[in-house]
Amino acid sequence: MEQRYATSPEQTTTATTEELRDRFLVEDLFVPGQVNVVYTHHDRIVVGGAMPGDSPLPLPTYDAIRSEYFCERRELGIVNVGGVGSVTTDGEVHVLPKGACLYVGRGVREVVFANGGDGGDEGSAAFYLFSAPAHTSHPTVLTLPGQGTVRELGDQVTSNRRTLNQYVHENGVKSCQIVMGVTQLHPGSMWNTMPAHTHDRRTECYLYFDVPEDARVVHLLGRPTQTRHLVVADREAVISPSWSVHSGVGTAAYSFVWAMAGENQAFDDMDGFPVATMR
Repeated sequence: MEQRYATSPEQTTTATTEELRDRFLVEDLFVPGQVNVVYTHHDRIVVGGAMPGDSPLPLPTYDAIRSEYFCERRELGIVNVGGVGSVTTDGEVHVLPKGACLYVGRGVREVVFANGGDGGDEGSAAFYLFSAPAHTSHPTVLTLPGQGTVRELGDQVTSNRRTLNQYVHENGVKSCQIVMGVTQLHPGSMWNTMPAHTHDRRTECYLYFDVPEDARVVHLLGRPTQTRHLVVADREAVISPSWSVHSGVGTAAYSFVWAMAGENQAFDDMDGFPVATMR
């Protein structure tokens, strides 16, 4: 488990490209046969990737969280961004095709990842993990693609036509803190969020996926009047502190998992900044 400490807005204004990437970009999450996680002190979120090989891959616990098992005091959201796989929670098997989301409640002792057969063109299962502290237990729930709350947003004219799938949220799968879903850009659209916004009450993390090998996403971060950027490749994640805008544009259409935790679960609790006011 890699640890990253909380940062302030002032630290972004003079940071080099490498310093920005070291603080906010999470690379190499998906390595065959491994579970890789990063603990950020922004709202004590853990992001990670699990990529099972030929054998089942258990989710370990870590000294840094001082618990007997990972979900002893935590809840966990899982989205599969690869081929078909399964997640077993305390003996119950959940089959996740690409784009499916599994919410795992506090108190689940054993979480095991496995491939679910022929992944076809998507290859191995690749499970993205997002975890936050939890004060109570909610049931473990599997949501398949298309079963959540689906919102059609944006416009082709402004290059941000997108389908937003809300999975874990206040009117959907219940959780303590986590709000989580998947957004898919339509062909010809590249902007994931406009206007860019902050929500001082929550930390949000993006995992970009389905980014073509020769494409990249330019992710905006920082204060709206002092923006910086990260150049992000396929299956890389960005940690966005509550004070930072988060928006991005790609060189091709792509998808991303958005997930947040903090003060509230109101999806629309955000402070937008029209692009004409940004610097």
